[in-house]
Amino acid sequence: MQVVTSQHPRSVLLGAQAAQLGLPVCDHYCGVMPRMLKSLALQRELRDAYGACVFDVTLDCEDGAPVGAEVAHAQAIADLLNDQQPAKAGLRVGVRLHALSAEGHFESDARIILSVAAGQLAYVMIPKVESVADVDTACAVIDAAAVTTDNVFQRRVLPVHVLIESPAAVQQVHAIAAHPRVQSISFGVMDFISSHGGAIPDSAMTVAGQFSHPLVVRAKIEIASACHAAGKVPSHCVVTEFKNTEALRQAAKQASQSLGYTRMWSIHPDQIRPIIESFSPDPMAVEHAGRVIDAAIAANWAPVSVDDQLHDRASYRYYWQVIERAHATGVAIPSSLQTFF
Repeated sequence: MQVVTSQHPRSVLLGAQAAQLGLPVCDHYCGVMPRMLKSLALQRELRDAYGACVFDVTLDCEDGAPVGAEVAHAQAIADLLNDQQPAKAGLRVGVRLHALSAEGHFESDARIILSVAAGQLAYVMIPKVESVADVDTACAVIDAAAVTTDNVFQRRVLPVHVLIESPAAVQQVHAIAAHPRVQSISFGVMDFISSHGGAIPDSAMTVAGQFSHPLVVRAKIEIASACHAAGKVPSHCVVTEFKNTEALRQAAKQASQSLGYTRMWSIHPDQIRPIIESFSPDPMAVEHAGRVIDAAIAANWAPVSVDDQLHDRASYRYYWQVIERAHATGVAIPSSLQTFF
């Protein structure tokens, strides 16, 4: 059944905030030039294969720059962005700057990269955020540097993603999530554990440990809860066992199905496809969601019965989010709904 409507589901289903952001479910980090080039090439390859940009690439200044070569590394990233022109290709690339406390490297990174390549970036990642004041400070620096190359008098307002890495930051995460510039919050599990001065064992960094240690699980839940309350995207932490595909799939499933995360970090190209697959809705679930939304549109969003179950706007919102997630992960959606994308 072909359904025609002048109303986009997003405009009708108020409260579907996270789905509206349209962020890919995988955020891939790379900081060494050969890996950055390979990651950008893979991003294009999977875009062509899936029909959508299914993962972000975050070019990493913080962990990617050798000590003493921070300026050269930032310049290399700026040159790479201008050479590759990802935004013009419809691809999503971000950059992680150094922490605000990193001896002036945050300001240097921002000045070098954003002054010439802000137009190619989808977002800026700010590590080691502790408070709303940190977000304000970082945004002021970013905005001062992000002058577009097309018109030096225009400033591009870039979304920011923040990284929560300490117990003090977890205490402030609801206020941080409510900041209007924050689009996504990530959890830095290894820094979080090390910030406890040995009170949390290193076994909590493993897949088994990070889903069982109470303090780590509590931090993950706080971050996810804060994001959903503010309509932002919670991004799950890394899995360091990068060669163990089964462990990665297990972590991704637990993050998405038990803890409410809608996005996850990758630190190795082999992790990208399993993360996308784990965060993708089942095709049968997509088919059912499509039938519910088709029926809702045909009824002008009044309550309907589908398979002897009553549905109204509360369930429509859920099933529309299934459709959004399917599109974001390259899963086929019903033809009747393709005009909304």
